[in-house]
Amino acid sequence: MARIPARELDELKRSRCLLTLAQSQGHKFRRHSPDSFACLCPFHTEKTPSCVVTPAKGLYHCFGCGAKGSVIDWQMNTTGQTLREAVKFLKTRQVEVGGESVSSAPSLAVPAESVAPRPKLADLDDDGQALLNQVVDFYHQSLLNSPEAQEWLVRRGLNHPELVSHFKLGFAGLHGVSGEAGILPSSASKEGRSLREKLAGLGVLRTSTKQDHFRGCMVMPVIGWSESANVAHRGRVLQLYGRRTQPDYKILKGSPKHLYLPSPLAGVWNEAALKASSEVILCEALIDAMTFWCAGFRNVIAAYGCNGFTADHLGVLQYHGVKRVLIAFDRDEAGDRGADAVAADLLESGIEAWRVRFPQALDANAFALKSGNPESALGLALQQVQWMGKGSGPGAVFGHETLAEPSPLTVPAPVVDGVPCEQTVSGELLLKSGPRVWRVRGWQKNTVPEVMKVNIQVRDETSQAFHVDQLDMYSSRHRQGYISAAAAELGCDVAVIKRECGRVLLMLEQKQDEALRQHTENTPTSVTVSAEDEHAALALLKSPDLASRITDDLAACGVVGESTNLLTGYLAAVSRKLDRPLAVLIQSSSAAGKSSLMDAVLGLMPEEERIQYSAMTGQSLYYLGETSLQHKILAIAEEEGVRQAAYALKLLQSDGELKIASTGKNEQSGELVTREYKVQGPVMLMLTTTAIDVDEELLNRCLVLTVNESREQTQAIHALQRHHQTLEGLLAVSEKGYLTKLHQNAQRLLRPLKVVNPFAHQLTFLSDKTRTRRDHMKYLTLIQSIALLHQYQREVKRVQHRGQWLEYIEVERSDIELANRLAHEVLGRTLDEMPPQTRKLLVLLRDQVKTWAEIQAVNTEEICFSRRDVRAALNWGDTQLKIHLARLLEMEYLVLHRRGLKYEYGLLWDGEDNGQTHLCGLLDVGDVKRSESEEKRSAPGRGLVGGRSDSGKVAPELSAQGLVGEAVGVSENTVIREINNRVTAVAPDGEVMQHG
Repeated sequence: MARIPARELDELKRSRCLLTLAQSQGHKFRRHSPDSFACLCPFHTEKTPSCVVTPAKGLYHCFGCGAKGSVIDWQMNTTGQTLREAVKFLKTRQVEVGGESVSSAPSLAVPAESVAPRPKLADLDDDGQALLNQVVDFYHQSLLNSPEAQEWLVRRGLNHPELVSHFKLGFAGLHGVSGEAGILPSSASKEGRSLREKLAGLGVLRTSTKQDHFRGCMVMPVIGWSESANVAHRGRVLQLYGRRTQPDYKILKGSPKHLYLPSPLAGVWNEAALKASSEVILCEALIDAMTFWCAGFRNVIAAYGCNGFTADHLGVLQYHGVKRVLIAFDRDEAGDRGADAVAADLLESGIEAWRVRFPQALDANAFALKSGNPESALGLALQQVQWMGKGSGPGAVFGHETLAEPSPLTVPAPVVDGVPCEQTVSGELLLKSGPRVWRVRGWQKNTVPEVMKVNIQVRDETSQAFHVDQLDMYSSRHRQGYISAAAAELGCDVAVIKRECGRVLLMLEQKQDEALRQHTENTPTSVTVSAEDEHAALALLKSPDLASRITDDLAACGVVGESTNLLTGYLAAVSRKLDRPLAVLIQSSSAAGKSSLMDAVLGLMPEEERIQYSAMTGQSLYYLGETSLQHKILAIAEEEGVRQAAYALKLLQSDGELKIASTGKNEQSGELVTREYKVQGPVMLMLTTTAIDVDEELLNRCLVLTVNESREQTQAIHALQRHHQTLEGLLAVSEKGYLTKLHQNAQRLLRPLKVVNPFAHQLTFLSDKTRTRRDHMKYLTLIQSIALLHQYQREVKRVQHRGQWLEYIEVERSDIELANRLAHEVLGRTLDEMPPQTRKLLVLLRDQVKTWAEIQAVNTEEICFSRRDVRAALNWGDTQLKIHLARLLEMEYLVLHRRGLKYEYGLLWDGEDNGQTHLCGLLDVGDVKRSESEEKRSAPGRGLVGGRSDSGKVAPELSAQGLVGEAVGVSENTVIREINNRVTAVAPDGEVMQHG
């Protein structure tokens, strides 16, 4: 046999990248020096990397065992090939120097020093395969040198560190081969013309323009596998797929998004995955298939489009003995038709066909990106596949003409003999095999399917010999080292330990699957509403006096008075379905009932749409999950418990999302990397507080509800508490359960529709302070919430915009009227210069000073009083008086006098107060006209938004005094009579409204 020329060996050593070859075999590298990398030596067992590879020299050297040599030596020693076999392999592989990235982070970038200059293309053979391999290598190098192309892959979620090198992905750029200086010989030369004609014949260049066929495309080669069913395809570039990445460039205007070589569609991408799997995922496009691959599902192949399932695909599936195919085509009309055609071919060939059901109009890549967690989302989609044959499952005879509709079945689990084991109280797993006992610890910590790091001890009960070590059971090298050491320690045959170690791995996988199933079962699913409950909920939503029924139902649930606060809180909770929800802060002194008010509102909201915490840390919001808070209610018991998270809450309320860059550990390499965490809104916030001084930034983002703390309200609460001890009170508890379920079901029926206000241009609002810019938005959102609550009483209209249909409902005058009433009482207090409790004390002091002045026959200015005098006269607590008197003193409503050793106060305020709150600047509902073309003007004395108002006139009106809407003066008999006489019957049957 002829010897291989030394010149040929030297050329292979020079042109083949040792680092790339080692990486393709699964070795992980880290930077050792500016021009070298280190990995665990494949030639001996070690825990610390000592094998150093120098790409520039093409040499390796292990400082542990002394192994060294070139790329040819590495191939021979790691695979057991002969010199001739290794040379043949390296020739076929066509790996160029500097073609890989050695970054441990999940990045697609390549170290600058490892990139070699691109060689010129040359025509080396007659059939064009060598030239095609050079083109693939050129595109691959272009991708490694193009941050924009790498960023495109990252945006599509294709950011696995081994993806580019494993599948030799490339990028053609906007000029490709034809426009790259130095790659092709001059077109004026005979060699240049010949080479261009050759490339045009292969389809790489356009015949007419001699421009690159794949310009502006991500290029993905389909290479025949070495163990393919078609021996003639081995190692050959069978097809190139191009995916356009820059469709907005003028040069690419009108160009197709998907491109192939003009040669026949041959070969199967990722055919190597079929060798070890009886089940395969079949995608419509390579982008979708690579999405599955990056998410950890390696048994995936791709068709050439929805109608591109070829004879090669079917032949390869049969050759490798695949029993089950999960068809993951796009969820659109074309994808469904293509999936049906593929299923017919598969079923006729005796291969099971199952359909992966993505949400409508989504493909695998879009679904993975929208989910925020591709691994779990795609895994769940694979668990919920549907059978595409006749009958309830596999076993029937199939044909093209009798494809049945998919039935809601899941893939049956493969029948595997269970490995019997014991689990101790502490969670250890025990497996007995003859005289040996295997003990496994730490298996519960493995939450990622690709990792199985455990502590394993094997003990011989006869000789008491044992071996214990910590290892990753999914690492072949770890297992082999453990098996060898355990066999030596126990004096047992290696084959026996190897077989038992395999049973331990199977046992661990079964335990992990069981834990996953339990987690899935415990995960709350969507709530289904029965037909009877839906009918009752619709009757409630169609009730003409819906707002009054809500107030009555909340009262029947155990809250006395507080009608305005309850209705406002309920409407704010409804706003969670809007794009910019409201936020509510309930403020009162301790034990006044703020928590009861919040619980009453939240109790009528669906459990799956509200999240309640007692406190939150500063970073906790950023790690809740991207969609965990979207269109939900976030309720926190005390504002004090959210001080650390106040900044994040403010951002979430203003911007609608949170982003943070945080340091985490790469699960594969263990090195620290920077990751971005994102939490999407919108979210409705509900807080309570006892503090008088609340963060101004948080305060002006919220509607502030203040609890009625009057003596009359306390008497009414006492009356209700006594009533709960009676038989009628016991029946009221049962009624509360019915009302809670009724309102929760009604809330589940509400759709997140858009709300249009045809009267918006006529509305007016106060504009003398900058903070009214946010209060005005609260007012408008309150109107939207009222309209959204009444959506089943409104016509759902549709409008087409830029090819999309938008559904919306319109605001009516009654919505604005109710919003104005609530705004007068809620925003009127919010815009006051002092808290409501302080305002109330000021009014009581004014009345009490007048009484003292009349008794003493002096002017009010002459009256001085101490804190003891106020306590005795008003029955207020000393702590409350300290806080509120200090606030009035600071705001110069009181003056402080020193009389010897004691201090007395004097009143400086004699303003008038009518006991009513009022928000000036709102338009009378009677003045509202539906015509939007009407001249927009404000009512007399009311400032338009953006206009200028007289602060001297507005200030007295802003001095809202007293608390309106709180049940004042309610006697015990009145409360009991109201509860006993409440009518709980639902509205008569009504037709379900058809939207659109």
